[in-house]
Amino acid sequence: MSASGGTKAIVAALAANLAIAVAKFVAFLFSGSSSMLAESVHSVADSGNQALLLVGGKKAQREATPQHPFGYGRERYVYAFLVSIVLFSVGGMFAIYEGYEKIKHPHELEHWYWPVGVLVFAIIAESFSFRTAIKESNPLRGKKSWKEFVRHAKAPELPVVLLEDLGALVGLVLALLGVGLALITGDSVWDGIGTLCIGVLLILIALVLAAETKSLLLGEAAGGEEVAKIESAIVDGDKVTRIIHMRTLHLGPEELLVAAKIAVQHDNTAAEVAAAIDAAEARVRKAVPIARVIYLEPDIYSESEAAKGPDRDATPGGPTPGAEH
Repeated sequence: MSASGGTKAIVAALAANLAIAVAKFVAFLFSGSSSMLAESVHSVADSGNQALLLVGGKKAQREATPQHPFGYGRERYVYAFLVSIVLFSVGGMFAIYEGYEKIKHPHELEHWYWPVGVLVFAIIAESFSFRTAIKESNPLRGKKSWKEFVRHAKAPELPVVLLEDLGALVGLVLALLGVGLALITGDSVWDGIGTLCIGVLLILIALVLAAETKSLLLGEAAGGEEVAKIESAIVDGDKVTRIIHMRTLHLGPEELLVAAKIAVQHDNTAAEVAAAIDAAEARVRKAVPIARVIYLEPDIYSESEAAKGPDRDATPGGPTPGAEH
C-alpha cells in the first residue's frame, strides 16, 4: 500500500476503535444512554471500515492477469467506496433511528459516570489516532490545504481515516454534550438529540467520502504537477517536437497510464521514430516513476489541420480540447 504511512494510520485507528467500541458498549449497558449505543455502533462500523481498507490494500497488490491486464490497483478505490456505504447505513442511519426512538420514548440515564468516563477515555484515544493520521498525511500533503488533500489525494486510505477520526471526535463531543445536558436538566431527550446530531454528522461524512471515491473509481487524470513533468519529458525539441494531445489516467494510486499523440519530424525513418518513442518513454518514467503504462503514437503536426479546430476526429494532426501544445 502507498505507503506504510497509510497502513500505520489504519492500524492505529483500528486498534483505537476496537478498544473504544467495547468500552462504549459496556457504558451503554450500565447507563441506557442512546448516545452511547449510537457511538458503540459508530466505533464498530469504523473498525469494519479500517478492516475493509486493509483488505483493499492487500487485494490491490495482485499481479495483472489476461482478464485484468492493467492490474488491480483500483481495488483500493472500491473498498474505500464500501467504507462510505457502511458509514452511511450502519453508522449514520442507525444513529438517527436510535435518536428518534430516544426522543419519542425517553429513558432516564442510570450510572451516569459510566458514559461520561468512557466518553472522556474515547476522546483521548481518538485524539491519538487522529494525531497519527495527521502525522502520516503531512509528508504527502505538502503545501496543500487539508481540504485540497482530501479532495485530490489519489490514495484513498489516509483521507478516509482522517475524515473518520475527525467525525469520531466531533461525534464524541456531541455525545458528551447530550449526556451532560440530560444530566443537568434531568431530561433524557437531550441524549436523543445528541444521538440525532451524531447520525447527521456521520451521513455528511459518508456523502463526502462517497463523492471523492466515486471520482477515483470513474478514473482521474494525473495531477497538474505530474502532467507538467510528463509533457516536459516527452518533448525533446529534436526528435519529438511537440505533444498534439495527451491523456492520463490513474489505474491505481501508484500506477499511471499515459497516452499521447506526439509530433515527429516528417523525414524521420521508422527506426528513428521508434528510437524517439523509446527515449521519450524512458524520460517519462524517470520524471514520473508511477507512469508505468505509456502509449505514444507518432504523427506529423499540421498547422492547417490544427487550425480547423480541436475536434480529434476532424483534425488528426491537430490538438484536442484541453491540449496546451
